[in-house]
Amino acid sequence: MLAIGDGATTVAPEQESSAMTGFKLTRESILDGSWRAAARSLHPPGTKFMSDEERSRQIEHIVATAPDPQRVWVFGYGSLIWNPAFHFAERRRARVHGYHRQFCLWARTGRGSPERPGLMLGLEPGGSCHGVVYRIAPEQLMSELDVLWRREMNSMVYRPVWAAARTAEGIEQALTFAVNRDHERYIADLDLAETARYLASGAGPLGQCREYLFQTVTHLRELGLRDSHLELLEARVRAHAVAASESAPPQS
Repeated sequence: MLAIGDGATTVAPEQESSAMTGFKLTRESILDGSWRAAARSLHPPGTKFMSDEERSRQIEHIVATAPDPQRVWVFGYGSLIWNPAFHFAERRRARVHGYHRQFCLWARTGRGSPERPGLMLGLEPGGSCHGVVYRIAPEQLMSELDVLWRREMNSMVYRPVWAAARTAEGIEQALTFAVNRDHERYIADLDLAETARYLASGAGPLGQCREYLFQTVTHLRELGLRDSHLELLEARVRAHAVAASESAPPQS
């Protein structure tokens, strides 16, 4: 077991507690309220959550400021790539300029815990980012944005923004979620080694944090997209897992 600071440890896969597994983020768990209830139960007292009224107002504002309300796209750069949960009419590979993908949010619930914090992705200003865009059918726009907001904006760690997404078929204006730098979970300037350690060690009710990284890299590769920074992190995190496994005491 390798100590890495701030109470986090790297643990071999066979040592994972069964308490770290179970809950799944699905469309059904979003719509029946169990996702929201679980998220609230895992956060410390006093955590600010978006109310139903705030969510409705923000969605109405986003639609009102949409470049074309009849043609709304959503850009996904992390788990939205493989688990969007909302219904869509079309999907394309895309690249957004002006933002880059970064592990810049603490995960102390979900794929992290206070004892074993992990990290989650956000979009930081500058550079560019490969991912996918989803077009929502106009007749489903409000209902599917409601699902998306319940999924992404529960604790308001993101800022919804419009960005130009370049696709093979042309440029589309897409809604995406940039990091909220004013949020208490925002963490800046973690170096590569620190980032890899937290990704390797983080775990919580939704599972191991490293699986979030691995899933992102795997699905980007399947789409024919490469992210050299994420792939370097993947190699380092897998090395941590091997080292942890080799240093773990034998099972009795």
